[in-house]
Amino acid sequence: MSISGLISNRNFTSFIASGNVYQLRKDLSLQRGSISGVQRGGQIPNNPFARSRSNIEQRAVYGLGVRKLSMVNRACVHYRSEEYDIDETKVDPVVSDEGTREEVLSEGNGAPLSPWWKQLPKRWLIVLLCFTAFLLCNMDRVNMSIAILPMSQEFNWNSATVGLIQSSFFWGYLLTQILGGIWADKLGGKVVLGFGVVWWSMATILTPIAARIGLPYLLVMRAFMGIGEGVAMPAMNNILSKWIPVSERSRSLSLVYSGMYLGSVVGLAFSPFLIQNLGWPSVFYSFGSLGSIWFAFWLRKAYSSPKDDPDLRPEEKSLILDGGVSKAPVSDIPWKLILSKAPVWALIISHFCHNWGTFILLTWMPTYYNQVLKFNLTESGLLCVLPWLTMAIFANIGGWIADTLVSKGVSITAVRKIMQSIGFLGPAFFLTQLSHVKTPAMAVLCMACSQGSDAFSQSGLYSNHQDIGPRYAGILLGLSNTAGVLAGVFGTAATGYILQRGSWNDVFKVSVALYIIGTLVWNIFSTGEKIID
Repeated sequence: MSISGLISNRNFTSFIASGNVYQLRKDLSLQRGSISGVQRGGQIPNNPFARSRSNIEQRAVYGLGVRKLSMVNRACVHYRSEEYDIDETKVDPVVSDEGTREEVLSEGNGAPLSPWWKQLPKRWLIVLLCFTAFLLCNMDRVNMSIAILPMSQEFNWNSATVGLIQSSFFWGYLLTQILGGIWADKLGGKVVLGFGVVWWSMATILTPIAARIGLPYLLVMRAFMGIGEGVAMPAMNNILSKWIPVSERSRSLSLVYSGMYLGSVVGLAFSPFLIQNLGWPSVFYSFGSLGSIWFAFWLRKAYSSPKDDPDLRPEEKSLILDGGVSKAPVSDIPWKLILSKAPVWALIISHFCHNWGTFILLTWMPTYYNQVLKFNLTESGLLCVLPWLTMAIFANIGGWIADTLVSKGVSITAVRKIMQSIGFLGPAFFLTQLSHVKTPAMAVLCMACSQGSDAFSQSGLYSNHQDIGPRYAGILLGLSNTAGVLAGVFGTAATGYILQRGSWNDVFKVSVALYIIGTLVWNIFSTGEKIID
């Protein structure tokens, strides 16, 4: 007996057997005890076979463990020939037109299971890798602020020499800000950020060797480390400008920058224990070696643009490319146009004012705790963790607030000004309170509140580069961060000289004055609209 008709693996369909039209109902559950049947006139045939399990069905369906399957949907068809009074159950594989792929099925359930990390949007994997790179970045940077205490005792360095060593990092950091932005916008963020991590990791490992050879060699090695870290922010800004839609910009950047703060937390927390148990060189060897692990993942998973990723799902690629991200590559850089815009200069000046206070706290906080609050090495490292942990938390809070405000219709310009005003005035207020506190606990609390409010800058000026010129996001960040690095060079070195002639109150007064100047410049000249296309 022959059966003609087409059985669909997706919908109810029909076929003709012995002149009768039958409806095929597909059993999607594939559960034990269930059976696919044929309806005639809406009724399931009363057949003894319907109350039993077919051996064929058991082999085809119930025998599934966990294995590789092609996209083959098996339909169990029961039909009855009235002419010959023959009952038969037959299992026919119907191959899907979607092709074949590998799925994992659990026994008794036909739903495909896949690892959770494969279900994450690819753009958030890029964000996570950038977050990890910045975690390593600050781990390798702040370990010197703890190690400098035993190193200065071993090599008999005074405060001026310590300030010189701390600032030498910024010599190299300054050199590659604009270059890093140009390379990233032209070559792609994957190449440039990967180069930076490998470079600074090697310089970190070689730092103890250079210190034992002599001070000039240590200064050069710290500058080399700055060269590697100098390309990180422009490269990251470039790659996120291509991967992240505007609606997710603030929280993605905040998450990445919180990696820097958590890197400070990890570096400051573990450095004292490593130094006390293994000696100060151990922090450089252990932290620097982590870069090779990150680089292996980066080579396999990262792409400079969603257009370059062959495994990116079409729906996500469409979401990214239609979400206002930078699309066209950069060939020529309109320097005259860029430097003629007032919002660009607002970024540059505000970045200088912001980083003066930030870098002083980054490099000198353990010394402040040790000299002023009389904490020992371990206490200084552990208590330095609190302000940076606060920054990591509040950076992400600020990012979600900013994106929520944008989604509710608040203009991007207003959001950037609100966030950055908090990032300036908050630290200014809490630093002025340090001269009035009487206990170490209150001093640490003021530091934590200062750093926590500073973290709102990630949704302010640090997000603004992609707002005003998404195609040139790397170059714009290179320009503004160059000014920020100059603040680090001058501020870190100046702090050493101020402390030789004055007090910590004098150090904080300079930072407060610059925070107020930055607030005025930002609110008068900045914008959230695209001004460079």
